[in-house]
Amino acid sequence: MDLGINGKWAIVCASSKGLGRGCAESLAEAKVNLVLCARGEEALEATAADIRSHHQVEVRTVAIDVTDHDGRDALLAMCPHPDILVTNAGGPPPGLWSDWDREDFIAALDANMLTPIDLMKRVVPGMMERKWGRVVNITSMSVRAPIGVLGLSNSARSGLTGYVAGLSRQVASHGVRINNLLPGIHDTDRAISLDENAAAAQDLPVDEVRRNRESSIPAGRYGTASEFGAVCAFLCSQHADYIVGQNLLHDGGATNLTT
Repeated sequence: MDLGINGKWAIVCASSKGLGRGCAESLAEAKVNLVLCARGEEALEATAADIRSHHQVEVRTVAIDVTDHDGRDALLAMCPHPDILVTNAGGPPPGLWSDWDREDFIAALDANMLTPIDLMKRVVPGMMERKWGRVVNITSMSVRAPIGVLGLSNSARSGLTGYVAGLSRQVASHGVRINNLLPGIHDTDRAISLDENAAAAQDLPVDEVRRNRESSIPAGRYGTASEFGAVCAFLCSQHADYIVGQNLLHDGGATNLTT
């Protein structure tokens, strides 16, 4: 399927690996030029080189922490007027409700709510002027069904969801489409880390923890970054023009909701 976005420019955050890289690769397959960012320069440059060689699109890189204001300045200096923005940042650590202090919540809000809000505030006005734009925020299945040990993530990402609910509808008449993509468990470093933490807490082998988690997913397995990226690219496409302000689960059926 031709996604109708050949030649457009996309900023994809935290895109050297995992779900961010999956999104970048799918957009590159649709012939979208990319600006990639991540904290680790070596992995970032390796990803960029791989995408260039396979898809023959222009790929720019900037090694920054996207949750840092100066980092976002450097990112947008690389591409001040993107057609597409994919926001993404690593989630805060799991724990118990009693583990977290005010500073922990502020850090979670900065990374997973205020960072994407700042990026949207900077790029959406230009999209409105050009009468076309796409924003996909990578959040979490936990905004639909909160996960007990992810209280920091539940809180910050739910705040972003509420913000996007209003923003997306206010800018839709200007040709800008903003949606959230909600991953469940995918075979990424984040899932490995959560499995290791659970294994340590339960005194079980990591492989057993993973098998138990896979058995709880109707699809019977973890998702892949490439599957996730393909859905992201579709939301950025011309064919998604009637999708506004939605929270799309990509979780193998793990979240059982009727609404």
